[in-house]
Amino acid sequence: MKAVIQRVTNADVNVGEKTVGSIGSGFMILFGAGRGDTRDEADYIAHKIANMRIFSDEHGKMNLSIKDKGGSILAVSQFTLYADCRRGNRPGFTDAEEPGKADELYRYFCEALRREGIEDVQTGVFGAEMKVALVNDGPVTIILEKEHED
Repeated sequence: MKAVIQRVTNADVNVGEKTVGSIGSGFMILFGAGRGDTRDEADYIAHKIANMRIFSDEHGKMNLSIKDKGGSILAVSQFTLYADCRRGNRPGFTDAEEPGKADELYRYFCEALRREGIEDVQTGVFGAEMKVALVNDGPVTIILEKEHED
């Protein structure tokens, strides 16, 4: 499982002409499920994200979590995080989870964030052509990966 976390001042996602998710200060997360990933990996990633101290405290040090700040999350499913670009010029996506299971894990991940205490979790639309806009704050971008246990 992979997640790209961007600390943002604001972010939104549109499908067609409709805004389906919009946040102020918080995290814009691109979420990808890999073949064989389970709810255990989703719980791990959600816990790490909810407690990651990458917001500045009163001294300007990265010392506060999104829970401390009361921030929001915009989570967008992104199978292309599993692009394999080792051969040729066209990426392969065989390491990405199949759509039905990936959608279930994406929904579970969003609920896991809520269970971790994040009150405002906005989402994109799984499988849709989306336009994502954000203002990266810092910029701060963190990549989290958790491989499933065999």
